[in-house]
Amino acid sequence: MFLCRCHYSNLAFSLLAHVLGEKVVGLDYQRWISDNILDRLGMEDTGFDITPGIQSQMAVGVYASGQPAPLYDLGWYRPSGQMFSTAADLAKLAMMLLGAYHRKLLDPDTLKTMLTPLFRCEKDYFANRTGTPWEVNEQLGYEVLRKDGDLDGYSATFSLVPRMKLGLVVLMAGTRPQGQDLVVKAYSHIIPAMERAFRDAQRILIPPPEPAPYVGFYTYGNITFYEIKAGPDGVLVMQQFGPQIEDLIPERYRTIKLNFLEDRVFRVVFEKEYPCVLRVSTASVSLEAQDGQLFNFYVLDKKGVSPGFDAPGLNTYNVVRIASRPSFSN
Repeated sequence: MFLCRCHYSNLAFSLLAHVLGEKVVGLDYQRWISDNILDRLGMEDTGFDITPGIQSQMAVGVYASGQPAPLYDLGWYRPSGQMFSTAADLAKLAMMLLGAYHRKLLDPDTLKTMLTPLFRCEKDYFANRTGTPWEVNEQLGYEVLRKDGDLDGYSATFSLVPRMKLGLVVLMAGTRPQGQDLVVKAYSHIIPAMERAFRDAQRILIPPPEPAPYVGFYTYGNITFYEIKAGPDGVLVMQQFGPQIEDLIPERYRTIKLNFLEDRVFRVVFEKEYPCVLRVSTASVSLEAQDGQLFNFYVLDKKGVSPGFDAPGLNTYNVVRIASRPSFSN
């Protein structure tokens, strides 16, 4: 990530929109947005042209003095702030960007790129990092991506917390309160509440149709060893062991469960709360990187058992089955 002198420019956003619309896709910018985003997401109460019918449904904007603010047309600058919308419509956009909406516009790799910060800003900018097109700050250990907009009498914030698949839309008829950030304040309550809900939620794990092909002992390079058993409910339980594991990972973090997804694919699940990064002496182990990863077991052999598995997300391959639990000498 590069350190940059970050600048915000309404002119640049407007120019980019017109160039992309007229020179790249050959359509008016507003028409392209309507056809390819708003209509496809079902954002029926979002648009650019404020007709008398639309205006009659809008909240009246007010200045800090309490006086009503007039509506005006930004003309060529429309792409930088002319759009009207509702919280419900913007929630559809947020769900699409978080990969949680039934209507798809972009493939997962594109969404990941859009939600990834690209530049680190110097301290005089109002955000720590920027992306495409977000301003990014960290709050309570999470990246909060947001876009803020202000016109005479109106203020709006569209924000996402990708790791939690959480979005928050704030639309105000009026100016922002001085001396406080309502979005930061809201997240200071919402994020801890979501964390508690996730911790307290009962996880329903799915056992494989037949546990026997996966039960047994495995090793990764004769360095790390695993024992897989079937619990009383048939769900696979994996315990890591071996000299290096015992020196590095406390016992309460050595056992995980494998949630059956399909065919021979399982997802790693830590049932108990754990630190994101476990520090032991001078070493550190990322338990968060392990939680949710996929284990792909190999095709069953002639004996009807899987000879091993891969964990691509952990860059771990050729974890092979061994006949019995090994013994270790001190």
